[in-house]
Amino acid sequence: MSERKSFIRHLAEVSWQQYPGHFGSALSKGLVTPESAATQHIDYRISTYQPMAYVERHVHNLQEQVYHILEGEGMMEIDGEKSVVRKHDVIFIAPGTWHSIENTGLGDLTFIVVTAPARDE
Repeated sequence: MSERKSFIRHLAEVSWQQYPGHFGSALSKGLVTPESAATQHIDYRISTYQPMAYVERHVHNLQEQVYHILEGEGMMEIDGEKSVVRKHDVIFIAPGTWHSIENTGLGDLTFIVVTAPARDE
């Protein structure tokens, strides 16, 4: 693991990635992660999903997540219940909750994902 140091980083300095389980141009930038900052308690990402892009339904054993929708609209599934999400919605995902998100809108769906702890171990 790399050294834990404070930093300032511009969004443009971080490359887009398509993480495992993400499909159809579901891209994220890991801005503050265990890999980029040796964080132990938090993982902070921005994601942009093009129309029809999604993350497969999954569950975290220990991690809590907060999704903050910045632009666009899509469908969030939480324990089998689907809800439309759009700009300014904030979603809390408790550990043990099956969830997924899909861009069902006409434009890009952009959101912040904060996960704690940083690893699901």
